[in-house]
Amino acid sequence: MAKVKRKPTGVRRSAAARSRTQKARAAKKHTSGLLDRAMAALPFTEEQWHKFFLFLIVAAGLGIAWTVASYAGVPDMARTEIAKSASRAGFEVDRVRITGVERLNRQAVYERVLGEQDRPMPLVEVDEIRDRLLELSWVKDARVSRQLPDLLRIDIVEREPHAVVRKPDRLILVDATGHELEPVSSEQAQGMLLISGPGAQKQVAELNRLLDAAPALRPQIAGAEWVGNRRWNLTFKSDQLLALPEGDKGPAALVKFAEMDGRNRLIGGKAIAIDMRVPDRAYLRCADGPCPQGMSAQAEAE
Repeated sequence: MAKVKRKPTGVRRSAAARSRTQKARAAKKHTSGLLDRAMAALPFTEEQWHKFFLFLIVAAGLGIAWTVASYAGVPDMARTEIAKSASRAGFEVDRVRITGVERLNRQAVYERVLGEQDRPMPLVEVDEIRDRLLELSWVKDARVSRQLPDLLRIDIVEREPHAVVRKPDRLILVDATGHELEPVSSEQAQGMLLISGPGAQKQVAELNRLLDAAPALRPQIAGAEWVGNRRWNLTFKSDQLLALPEGDKGPAALVKFAEMDGRNRLIGGKAIAIDMRVPDRAYLRCADGPCPQGMSAQAEAE
């Protein structure tokens, strides 16, 4: 009878395989034990964990479904169908009511909303309409609202005309911030504050702050010239000129001039120009040259 001899290497290989299996089982058991202990440490029951994971799975499924539907255009199609249904029920733009318009051309407002006529109310984009209205130079603000079933309401807040800026080729009506409203003729500019000089339009707000320092003088000022991009020359309705210093010294000099005028009535007097660019001094010039010494000395003393 033949004898079967087994090589020792086979025994060692089997032992090594069993050892690896045992180690894997021990590691898995150890890891599972750590996970179980970590889960047990949290204040949730096993049933709550199951519900939580179920919720995550359902939410992920809904997210994937919504993404696929969005790429396929399903939400837009549904929105369009709802809008059509609303339109058939009478909920569409049939009337447009505009309020707050005085100086602005009303037709310009209608042109911005004309495309909304007969549009279903759910498809009316009020923010887009407002943006189109704000492009109009006279519109400071606009409110657009739907009034069911068929009214689109437009409330306009207009800018207030403040002064006229002289440019090389035209006159421009501006508001108190220097925002351009519309070109005007010289006849239309009569009686309004005329602002001139390179870069003067950007300084309209600063000019307002300057004039606020002496509000009693404002009604008597006919024009303001921005000189050298640093200071103002004011022209009164009496055609007299007042030269002010630059920077923060301008308001103080204007207040000082207002006090001098209150005592001596310089506006409408003999002096055709008053120069207050030198601190604590006022140089007066009359039509035929420097004013009499007495007038200049008195102004200087004050």
